[in-house]
Amino acid sequence: MQTVDTLIHARWVIPVAPRGVVLDNHSVAIDGDKIIALLPTSEAKGRYSARHEHQLAEHALIPGLVNLHGHSAMTLLRGLADDLALMDWLNHHIWPAEKRHLSDEFVFDGTCLAMAEMLRSGTTTVNDMYFFHDAVARAGLTARMRTVVGASILEFPTAYGVDAEDYLSKAISSRDRFIGEPLVTFTLAPHAPYTVSDATFRRVVTLAEQLELGVHCHIHETEEEIAGSLKEHGRRPLQRLHELGLLTPNLIAAHMVHTTPEEIELLARQGVTIAHNPASNMKLASGIAQIQAMRDADIAVGIGTDGAASNNKLDMFAEMRLAAFLGKVGGNPKALPAAEVLEMATLGGARALGMADQIGSITPGKQADLAAVDLSALETQPCYDPISHLVYAAGREQVSDVWVAGKALLQSRELTTLNQRELVAKARWWGERVAKA
Repeated sequence: MQTVDTLIHARWVIPVAPRGVVLDNHSVAIDGDKIIALLPTSEAKGRYSARHEHQLAEHALIPGLVNLHGHSAMTLLRGLADDLALMDWLNHHIWPAEKRHLSDEFVFDGTCLAMAEMLRSGTTTVNDMYFFHDAVARAGLTARMRTVVGASILEFPTAYGVDAEDYLSKAISSRDRFIGEPLVTFTLAPHAPYTVSDATFRRVVTLAEQLELGVHCHIHETEEEIAGSLKEHGRRPLQRLHELGLLTPNLIAAHMVHTTPEEIELLARQGVTIAHNPASNMKLASGIAQIQAMRDADIAVGIGTDGAASNNKLDMFAEMRLAAFLGKVGGNPKALPAAEVLEMATLGGARALGMADQIGSITPGKQADLAAVDLSALETQPCYDPISHLVYAAGREQVSDVWVAGKALLQSRELTTLNQRELVAKARWWGERVAKA
């Protein structure tokens, strides 16, 4: 009998690849940071002994969810300014608050708070975009959560940088400091076409190629953005970015709410990935992204929460449900079925980040990033199809256990790497400071 670190026995294992497969009474064997076997529980108990064994009699075991677009530290601005359009929200509330309070400490505390919330929601990987990149990376290492640090780039000064060159320099320096950390990687994150110049976008393209970094950018989030680009540049933002060389498989385009059929064809041809943010798009009245049309064109799509300041929660279960429902608004009830949406929230995000060989499905040889969802509650009874329940009925409060790289970060709803009481105290302290300003 082979000894392994962890053996998880679950009522259902949903590997995601192949899509729609549900394995009854299966087990996952983990040794070190990797999945080494996926097999029926009856066989697992005869083949393996484990240092840690988990019986999940009424649970679905899924790959950890991948939050493809977030601004983690903005949890400390949750509820600060609600019910506003994007540019009003940014110009008159969020950017002024950030100018007053943004610091390494603010970002570290806010990111740890966000990671605690995400872990308790079954999210194991976040593709972030913010400032004070070292603080984001340190928070990821503290939480032991898989973290993609998006190094924000703008033309104007903030509490973090003076100009585009300063942001780029700091991005590269931060990336160099964390090379070799298996849970932390970096992307270049030019904020948006309306905050970044042609020259800076060209510099981003060059650096991304030289340093083999991904690019993460807000694009076509609002009609106002498109109108402004037509006025200033004589073309829609996507066409401008295409001419600048930004549209490649290396790009994660966040939002992409407003697209023409020709633009969807362009995105497909260039291999761009979309980060769909249904809740944020709705709350800011930005619109409804044409995700089914993008999927029909074979565009890769993942799901994100955006920041807690515009959502107001980091809940991938809520995002999956909204994504599935919004896909059907056009009149096709078969659009974005549950199994496809679950894939978007896991393997879709992994593919976008270039991590599909490491995470996103329960596959031997991949990293053991997993989440267990307890489906025993009355709200998820009876259970004919656990995939249906995960997308349409279950809530984040039903996530019981989470593992990243084989390490248990959530056990029976209790965090193991982050102190919940301390996080709440720090959040309240920051809340008082922001409210008084």
